[in-house]
Amino acid sequence: MKKKAVLVLSNGLVFEGESFGAEGETIGEVVFNTAMAGYQEILTDPSYKGQIVAMTYTQIGNYGVNREDIESKDGPKAEGIIVKECLDYPSNWRADGALGAYLNKHGVVGIQGIDTRALTVCLRDFGSMMGIISTESRHTPAMLLEKITAHPGIGGIDLVKEVTTDKSYKWSANEKVWGYEDSASNVRPLHHGQLKVVVYDFGLKLNILRNLVSEGIMVTVVPADTGSDEVLEMNPDGILLSNGPGDPEAVSYAVQSVRELIGKKPIFGICLGHQILGLALNGRTYKLKFGHHGGNHPVKDLVTGKVEITSQNHNYCVDIESLKGQAVLTHMNLYDGTPEGMRHAELPIFSVQYHPEAAPGPNDSNYLFRRFKDMITGGKYES
Repeated sequence: MKKKAVLVLSNGLVFEGESFGAEGETIGEVVFNTAMAGYQEILTDPSYKGQIVAMTYTQIGNYGVNREDIESKDGPKAEGIIVKECLDYPSNWRADGALGAYLNKHGVVGIQGIDTRALTVCLRDFGSMMGIISTESRHTPAMLLEKITAHPGIGGIDLVKEVTTDKSYKWSANEKVWGYEDSASNVRPLHHGQLKVVVYDFGLKLNILRNLVSEGIMVTVVPADTGSDEVLEMNPDGILLSNGPGDPEAVSYAVQSVRELIGKKPIFGICLGHQILGLALNGRTYKLKFGHHGGNHPVKDLVTGKVEITSQNHNYCVDIESLKGQAVLTHMNLYDGTPEGMRHAELPIFSVQYHPEAAPGPNDSNYLFRRFKDMITGGKYES
């Protein structure tokens, strides 16, 4: 018999359902994701640190989980997951196990059997808000609401320090691509390149590294608080600013380091890295009402005129106008017209708000890694 679980939002709305995954309680900012697949990549994406993810697609878990489709080496980063129905009897030749067991192993609390359509409408109308999932029957909804009220929220909190690497490391062409040394089948032939790129880990997704190495780039990953002098001592050919969770203004040390690197090396920013770059250019960022989370967001490349279907996961946005001509808008979200990319007006610097590495999602935008490589070498690449 399934154990009961309850979801309480900060506006007092209560959803009763069933527990799957680990038992206990978890608090986070509740956001909805419109992807139809890729739940394992979503759960292990460090950008979801501090958040509880509600999947809008009705059935989750039908193809199980495996050891390859992860985006961080040490398991899930999302605080919890909400689904309409969890299918715990997966049917897929790649599956190593079921979603519920995977969540239980990693201590992630989940709730199923609620009206996720009603929840999504609530978040769409009122914006992302704090919530709590609990399997503790002794805690009433009123008690849980008190816990949410007492929680400081995640705005202004440095979540990057909770997901960044502890020390620098190299991700070489000899690396087992999916991060598992005990599976020889996960090795694919990659080019041994001469270009060297330093990647700032603000909550790095592994597929960023896979794409860089696939372009023949030698990669060194550094912690988020690495100073600009230390990076320049490595004498990289370029610098990539990774994705990550939370409010970019809370990562002031990273903003300062990037500000000191501007004009010294070519720079490519992704998601949080894009926002940090905007702040380093003395611009400003603002929070979206309910953010962009999913694998089906159309973005127009204003340089080429092409429309890409993109993978997205962010709650904040760069105000391009605040950069006062230092940067030019290059990409725009066709859902709501928000900025999705920029390039510096004079220097070899560009960034995008979405995820060109996908995982999950379409690969329409992976040409940006080639564009970064060609920017470093002085070549010209047309998407």
